[in-house]
Amino acid sequence: MTDRVYNFYPGPATLPLSALKKAKEELLNWNGTGMSVMEISHRSKEWDNALNEANLLLRKLMDISDDYTILWMGGGASTQFYQVPLNLGLEGRPMEYVNTGRWSTKAIAEAVRFGEVRTVASSEDDDFKYIPKDVSFSDGAAFAHITGNNTIYGTEWHEWPDTDGDVPLVSDMSSNLMDRVTDVKKFGAIYAGAQKNLGPAGVTLLIVREDLLGRVPDDTPSMQKWITYHKKNSMFNTPPVFNIYMCKLSMEHLDEIGGVKAQEKKNRKKAELLYDVIDSSDGFYEGWARKEDRSLMNVSFRLPSEELEQKCVEEGAKRGLIGLKGHRSVGGMRASIYNAMSIEGVETLTKFLTEFKEKHE
Repeated sequence: MTDRVYNFYPGPATLPLSALKKAKEELLNWNGTGMSVMEISHRSKEWDNALNEANLLLRKLMDISDDYTILWMGGGASTQFYQVPLNLGLEGRPMEYVNTGRWSTKAIAEAVRFGEVRTVASSEDDDFKYIPKDVSFSDGAAFAHITGNNTIYGTEWHEWPDTDGDVPLVSDMSSNLMDRVTDVKKFGAIYAGAQKNLGPAGVTLLIVREDLLGRVPDDTPSMQKWITYHKKNSMFNTPPVFNIYMCKLSMEHLDEIGGVKAQEKKNRKKAELLYDVIDSSDGFYEGWARKEDRSLMNVSFRLPSEELEQKCVEEGAKRGLIGLKGHRSVGGMRASIYNAMSIEGVETLTKFLTEFKEKHE
């Protein structure tokens, strides 16, 4: 398809072309029903089968054991910023967070509504350019929270922090879900807005250890309790059907190419290609994040001037390289190279950046 661009937006972001093509083919007649998946009842056996297939596929791809439940919810990861402390908080026990940027800061701001919050480590002292090391959490904490990948600053946890056995580790993995092999057993809960590395905007994935579901107070409104969704297999009310369907198609693509292990190899190759151009530019391109904490998914970098940055964004767009402007809080440029971004797309970007440097240095 010659009219497709390379989409480097941070989210909503690029999706596997095979998933988009299949959705197009099935749009008017899904699974032989004579209806679009957007029209079919979520109480039908056809949808029930599709949802269960999506859950089984996710369990396979992430090696999720039966003591974890999979929930598909609305509201985005931002809703989980308050649902995490609401569902996992324990009276008299602090909730502990590591602050690695904008989304961690927002999660902390929501958590303080529900009890004592301790920020046990932060990288704010250097503009969130790194991931804190040797982080430790209190034995008596209700839970420990991290943001797995920081889309704005381009930093990522490459080694998960250890927690006491009684302290569940919680991670917002909106932008790094399945970017590499992850041991789910290390976590009490993982949540992710789909629109960065899984599917379209409008659905949020939650993976939570079932023994933690009983913590929520009984008088909590039903729609705010994870256990409500667990008891009804994510269908207490009408779920975001089309969005879950698209996530399923994306996971089918991932499974077909060899799963998360194969995807990780591809992601490391893409990141290496792009960071090599930055590091070999003699300072023309300057990466935002410290090298040891660089993200596989979001590459943030600066040029010698804002004028050159704007020019680079504009010229890139003319070459079909879209979404390269950095976040307003950091400036510069950012290339989001999520799972669905091809190696060819990154190679096209690196060629452009090399030529732009030669023209303007």
